[in-house]
Amino acid sequence: MPTQDELAIADAVGSQLIRLVRLVERKQVQYQAEHPDAVERATYHLLVHLVKDGARRAGSLAEAVHSDPSTISRQIGHLVRLGLVERTADPVDGRATLLAATEEGRRVFEENRRIRNERIAEMLERWSVDDRRALSELLTRFTSDFERSVPRPAEHTAATSDVAAVRS
Repeated sequence: MPTQDELAIADAVGSQLIRLVRLVERKQVQYQAEHPDAVERATYHLLVHLVKDGARRAGSLAEAVHSDPSTISRQIGHLVRLGLVERTADPVDGRATLLAATEEGRRVFEENRRIRNERIAEMLERWSVDDRRALSELLTRFTSDFERSVPRPAEHTAATSDVAAVRS
């Protein structure tokens, strides 16, 4: 059981995370209005994985982004219509489809990433190099721990079924 001090720190972190998420959402809406290459955040996340990790099946992509294939199907369709992703036959199993970023998808990814990095660098320019590194390291650690604590869709369904069975 966490102590009162631990809970107070958790509350402060949680409050700042909520504040940050709201600010990011507001900035995202503004960014999308101002930039022709802007793509919805959840959809863009799929493009990021396809650019960084290469072609993959929809199920593998859904697992990588902690979602289920039915959820990403609509988003992939949107990316295909925009010409940012293409579907090709899987050379290992011709019945399956691979998703891959197109040249235009890679260009949009690089442009969005460049703009993001420039904005973050500008925000942190008054911070010391040590503080910037510490933020990067702590944020990476926090995100990794958070990611490990979030159940995958299949785990969530199993856990929900187990809870329902216990309550019955």
